[in-house]
This record gives sequence, C-alpha cells and structure tokens, in this order.
Amino acid sequence: MTDHQTMQFEKIMKLYGEWNEKINVISRKDIDNLETNHILHSLSIGKFLNPRSRTSFIDVGTGGGFPGIPMAIMYPACRFHLIDRIGKKIKVATSIAEEIGLKNVTFQHGDLGECHQKFDYVISRAVMSLPDLLKISRRNVSGKQSGNAYPNGIIVLKGGDLRDELKGVGIEYFVEDLSLWFKEDYFATKKLIYVPI
Repeated sequence: MTDHQTMQFEKIMKLYGEWNEKINVISRKDIDNLETNHILHSLSIGKFLNPRSRTSFIDVGTGGGFPGIPMAIMYPACRFHLIDRIGKKIKVATSIAEEIGLKNVTFQHGDLGECHQKFDYVISRAVMSLPDLLKISRRNVSGKQSGNAYPNGIIVLKGGDLRDELKGVGIEYFVEDLSLWFKEDYFATKKLIYVPI
C-alpha cells in the first residue's frame, strides 16, 4: 500500500466511529471490531480476485460502504458503484468517500432494479440469499470479459451454515473458507462464494 492508502484506511477508522455516534451504520457492539469484521472482511474479495486495473464492481446493499469503500481504497485503478435502498446509509458512505478523497466510486440511493449499468462483478456482504441476489443482479454482469483470473460474475461474503441456501443456486459456484486466509476467530465461519455468470 502507498502512504496515501494507509492514510485513507486510518481516516475511515475514525470517520466510521464518528458517524456511528449519529447514525447506526455498524452495530454499536461491533464498531470496536471495525478493522477486522468490516474492513479486512471486505478486502477478502480482493485477496480472492486480485482485480486488474479498470475492473468494475457494483456493491449491492452497501449500507455504509462495505465492501465497496475498503475495496476502492485498496484498488484505486478499479471502479466501484455502491447502491443501497437506505438513504441515510448512502449519505454516510458518500460523505466518507469524499472526506478521504476517493475518486473511483459512485453512489446510488435506490433499488438494484433502477440500475441499468453493467459491471464486471457484483459484490455483496450478506444482504440477501444468494439465489435471490442472482435473480436480481445477473443482468448487471457484463458479458464482455474483464481479463481477470476469474470470469465476470457475482462474489458474496457470508457466514454460518450455507448448505440450504446454496441448494437453491442452481448453477456452478465456488466456496472459499476465509479461515484459510485469516486466523482471527471472526473468520471461523465466514465464506466467500463466487458464481461465474
């Protein structure tokens, strides 16, 4: 990471704490674990994909900006569009991005059905069941391949027992246990699921 990226990560640690005092962006009991449970968790997408420059992402149900903002900091040559139905959360994410000088993010308050753009990858953090996310988001995945190690598709971060949920996917998918990469207790049951489209 560059010094600028390090500064941006340090700043978001402070800014999320300040915003959380006003608006419950992150669970109050979880704000002290921001670095591991939210930032590092978000960055596991980058560890999996290591995206090339100009790769585009849409973060569905971003809330206060996860996983989109940490990914945008780590990968400044990629493009991120963050969307959420809850206006106050998009307001927080937008403000934080502006305060740290992120230039590679755009924001949308609304429903995914209102977004007609195409992206290389749809990313999300436990927003809804994977079969439901596939139904509403696969049309947002670009058919033109981005040249990354994995074909364009959907990448989600989830936790717990996913067996029943994954039965409903109906197409090929890949599951990575995040505990293989990260030793913190938080990651013991966390998984990354990738669905090529």
